[in-house]
Amino acid sequence: MDPTPGAPARAVEPRGNAQVDLDHTDLAVVRELQTDGRLTYETLAQRVGLSRPATRARVQRLLAGGGVRVVAVVHPAVRELTASAHLSIGVSGPAEPVARAIAAMPQAPFVTLTAGSRAVMAELRTKGLAELDRAVESIRSLKGVDVVDPLISLEHLKDPYLLAGRPEVPELDETDRLILDELERDGRLPFAELAERVGLSPGAARARTLRLLDGGVAKVLALVRPELLGLGLLCGFAVRLDGERDAVARRMAAWERVSFLSACMGRAELVGTISAESLTAVRDTLEDMRACAGVRAVESWIHLELIKERYDLTNHTP
Repeated sequence: MDPTPGAPARAVEPRGNAQVDLDHTDLAVVRELQTDGRLTYETLAQRVGLSRPATRARVQRLLAGGGVRVVAVVHPAVRELTASAHLSIGVSGPAEPVARAIAAMPQAPFVTLTAGSRAVMAELRTKGLAELDRAVESIRSLKGVDVVDPLISLEHLKDPYLLAGRPEVPELDETDRLILDELERDGRLPFAELAERVGLSPGAARARTLRLLDGGVAKVLALVRPELLGLGLLCGFAVRLDGERDAVARRMAAWERVSFLSACMGRAELVGTISAESLTAVRDTLEDMRACAGVRAVESWIHLELIKERYDLTNHTP
């Protein structure tokens, strides 16, 4: 049986002080912003059934609480991020200093402390395999690192932050890139303020921004802490297969509790993340995986603490 539906969200800035309790209307606002982070307050108000001032106040409260951020996620091809890998990292001694050292690397958008065979998990996204190899070697040389076991990504099959297809804007100039940089920091930045920062008129800034968004160069969306959506448990998994990968991958990607899935090369053919509301839900999803035809084995680990997850700022040092 396929897992019960749940929203595929991934955490932001894990050690924040988010103290936001979401009611049903807050959740409705968040869901809309997860789809389009630049919705006007008027449109958002109509969709959630509030006045414009009440909607604006809700959004500002959510953003101020630290559990919700609205940012632009730029297509990896624009940043030339063509290679990625998922690393299982064993340590000798405390794991947190190792995790924080990896989190300081701009090539590592995702770093977590885990309960499993390895104490640290990380994802790297780089400009080509040569840079990926150098980043892995840098991690191997860190004090306290005992072993690094990489799974090289072949294709991202499901990723809430990955834009589908190729960007339709043929060439970006320096002003386009300045706009993307600003929107990566604040996806709801008003056009007037954006224009001032990049040296354009408000009309020109609006036209440029819409061209970039409509052309698939970037997407503005809300990044939300999973626990605010009742999905506070994150479980990583690696799947070994017998035979063809595609049918199994399509089935798992359709499960809503599977928030991330990637085809890979190494000790497993698939690697991913389960976002769930309880340990029972995690267990049931793993059991569903093991029951899939063609699955030889499933390795899993619980993410204890997200040290870093910043897919919106992959090219920026934290």
